[in-house]
Amino acid sequence: MSSFETQLEKYAELVIKVGVNLQRGQVLLLEAPIETADLARRIVRKAYENGARYVDIHWIDEISTRIRFESAEDESFSYYPEWKARTMEMLAENGGALLHIKVPDPELYKGIDPAKVARANKAMAEARQKAQSYVRNNKFSWCLMKAPTKAWADKVFPELPEKERIPAMWDAIFRMNRVDQEDPVAAWRDHIDRLKLLQNRLNEKRYRRLIYKAPGTDLSLELADGHLWLGGGDLNEDGVYFVANMPTDEVYTMPKRTGVNGTVRSTLPLNLNGNIVDNFSLTFKDGRVVDFTAETGAVHLEALLNMDEGARYLGEVALVPVSSPIAGMNRIFYNTGIDENASCHIALGSAYPVNMEGGRSLSKEELLQRGGNVSLTHVDFMIGSAELDIDGELADGTLEPVFRKGNWAFEL
Repeated sequence: MSSFETQLEKYAELVIKVGVNLQRGQVLLLEAPIETADLARRIVRKAYENGARYVDIHWIDEISTRIRFESAEDESFSYYPEWKARTMEMLAENGGALLHIKVPDPELYKGIDPAKVARANKAMAEARQKAQSYVRNNKFSWCLMKAPTKAWADKVFPELPEKERIPAMWDAIFRMNRVDQEDPVAAWRDHIDRLKLLQNRLNEKRYRRLIYKAPGTDLSLELADGHLWLGGGDLNEDGVYFVANMPTDEVYTMPKRTGVNGTVRSTLPLNLNGNIVDNFSLTFKDGRVVDFTAETGAVHLEALLNMDEGARYLGEVALVPVSSPIAGMNRIFYNTGIDENASCHIALGSAYPVNMEGGRSLSKEELLQRGGNVSLTHVDFMIGSAELDIDGELADGTLEPVFRKGNWAFEL
C-alpha cells in the first residue's frame, strides 16, 4: 500500500471513529461528490468494519446542479423534494449518523441569475427546517469533512501545474486533519482536550459582551444570558460524543440577538453557496444589519440578508487565533468549513440552541424570548486578523483582554 493510500485509510477511519463516532448498529448516510468516490468507498468499508447496520451514499454532482440552473423552467427554483428533507428527518429520528463531504465549487454559479440561486436556497431551507433543527440541537451525530475536487483545487492552487493541484489539496487536508501524524485518532483526542480547556475558561468568565477593534471593525457584541461556549465536539441526544466539523479550531457561543452594535469588516472571501462575496462590511444597530457594502458579490450578500428577518441578526460568535494550524498555511481555501478555522468569525442567521443553558428543549419562540436568533439560514464569515483585538466585559463591568493582535491574550 502506498503512503497516499495509507493516509486515505487513516482519514476514513478518523472520520468514522472521531467525526461521527459511529456506534455498532447505527445507520450512516454519506453525502459525497462523485469525484470523491474512492474515499467514499473506503469510508463505507470502515463504517461496516466498525459495526454499521447500513450505509447509504447520496452522490453529489455539481455539473448536474449547474445544468438545472442553465436549463430548467422557472418554477423549478421554488421547489425542493419533500422526500429529500424527510430522509434527513428520519435519519435523525431513528438514531442514524450523517457524514457529508462538503466541498462546493467556489464558482459553481458564476454567470447564473442570482435570483434563481436565492429562490432555490430558500426553497431548500424552508423544506429542511425540521431537519436543520435536529442538526442545530445535535439530536444525532453529524460531521462535515473535506476532500479534493478538481474545481476546488483549481481555485485554491492556481499557481501550480494542473496535475499537481489535487495532490497539493490532499496534502493540505491531511495536515489540517492531523492525518499526517502517526495516530490521528489520538492526536484528535489531544486537540479536543485543549479546546475543552478553552471553552471551560470562557464559560467560567461569563463575559457579558465582547468588544472588537480592528481596521474597519468597531463592534460591541453582547452574549446571550445563559450562553455556553463549546469547542471541538458535543454530545448527541444519546450521549455519544462527535465532532461536527473536521477540521476545527474554534470555540463558539451565542450572541444576544438584539445586542450587537457597530461595524465589522470581513477579512477572508466567503464562498456563499457557490458564489464569492469578498471585502464586505456589515453595520449593526440593536442586533440588526442596517447597512452593508461589498466589493465583490454584493447581490449575493443582499439575497442572504433578505432570506428572512432572522438573516439580518447574528446566531454565532467564534474565536480562533491567527496562530491556528490552518492560518499557518497562509492560504485561502474558499471553503468556510476550513477558512473559519483560520480566523475569528461570526454567523448570520439561526443560533445553535446547544449554546444556551437548557436550549435544546426550547421552542423557536422561547429561544427568541431568551435572546437567541431564529432563521432559515446560518452563514459564517471571517473577521479575524493579526490586527484584531478583543476585550471581554465581566459581570461587574470590568474589561479584560481576550485577544491581542489576533491571538489569545492569556496562557492556559
